[in-house]
Amino acid sequence: MLSTIAVVLIILWLLGIITGYTIGSFIHILLVIAIVLFLLRIIRA
Repeated sequence: MLSTIAVVLIILWLLGIITGYTIGSFIHILLVIAIVLFLLRIIRA
């Protein structure tokens, strides 16, 4: 579940959909968490 959310956040960020000014910092924090979770999943597999 968390890995799916991580992948979706990374894809949306790469597409530039969620780069608004109002929630920019919150999205960046979520992206850092998402990338860490994604990397942990890759390392464990």
